[in-house]
Amino acid sequence: MKLSVIILNYNVQYFLQLCLQSVEAAISNIDAEIIVIDNNSKDESRLMVETHFPNVRWIQNTENVGFSKANNQAVKVAKGEYLCVLNPDTVIAEDTFTKLLEFAETKNNLGIVGCQLIDGKGQYLPESKRNVPTPKVALKKLLGNSDSYYANHLKKDEIGKVSIFVGAFMLLKQEVYSKVGGFDERYFMYGEDIDLSYKIEKAGFNNYYFGETTIIHFKGESTLKDKIYAKRFFGAMQIFYKSHFKSNVFTNVLVWLGIQVAKLISKRPKALNTVVNNYILISNKLVPKLQIALRESILVSKDINVFKSSTEYILDVNYLFFSDVIRLMRNSEQQKSVSFKILPKKSNFILGSQNSENRGEILHF
Repeated sequence: MKLSVIILNYNVQYFLQLCLQSVEAAISNIDAEIIVIDNNSKDESRLMVETHFPNVRWIQNTENVGFSKANNQAVKVAKGEYLCVLNPDTVIAEDTFTKLLEFAETKNNLGIVGCQLIDGKGQYLPESKRNVPTPKVALKKLLGNSDSYYANHLKKDEIGKVSIFVGAFMLLKQEVYSKVGGFDERYFMYGEDIDLSYKIEKAGFNNYYFGETTIIHFKGESTLKDKIYAKRFFGAMQIFYKSHFKSNVFTNVLVWLGIQVAKLISKRPKALNTVVNNYILISNKLVPKLQIALRESILVSKDINVFKSSTEYILDVNYLFFSDVIRLMRNSEQQKSVSFKILPKKSNFILGSQNSENRGEILHF
């Protein structure tokens, strides 16, 4: 088998449903499997998967064992030569895996391959490619200077070597994953992706950023920017520094400072959602001539004036390809007052996210 797609789920039934639809479309011509491992969700995720995705392998945990341990569990039963660790709050294009696997086959000594991530408003996520967060780099970021934290030597559409990738999407060979011991289970959540990326690079493999394919990462569903998140993140960084850097006063002070800042994060005002005055549905339920003109004008043009301000576009993937949805959202990047909802296939709800700090919105009809 060529590929095993591993998705860790925790109470995100509706986002998981959309994610699985996109993954199934992306593996239609690949010898691949999908494994969903669930950390004791209380919603109806399992019923949804059993009903709509009978070919998906489901692994049920009776408690929340965290990100690292759950993914390691799934890898133990994975049959693929390659693994893709994927978040459930993502949407991938039909050709994402094809492009990445073709690229991977051209490289020797390959580590992780990452790709371009955008959020639910089409905004590029700079954590798509990062440098090693040495204590000095982390301190600068903590003080508001993230230039050296992100891998800015590459433009977002380029291809090249990058050290660190985000756990929302990582493609790598299973033998490489196993050689470095997989995810370090001392990390419950956050930091394990940095650790794995760095372990693989230290083992002599080359990690690559492939900016010629893009996926959506709603992000707010799995990474809420609150006090608990911040404490866990800096706790994870403490593990990372103890594992990979010599302990000294500087690193200890850095982690202490990060935790103190974390206590203030919950007091920050939440990110505001875009004001929506108009709604536009892009679907085959529109008048044929109108729907074709609207779809083509927005997909092809990068002129931000094509997008109407204070407007939410509802994208029907019963009609649009997932690649259409991603390209449309990317083309809106400069128009901040535009937002999106996606209508999954054969469903009675739409979902989306207007910012990456708060949970997404799910509307039933």
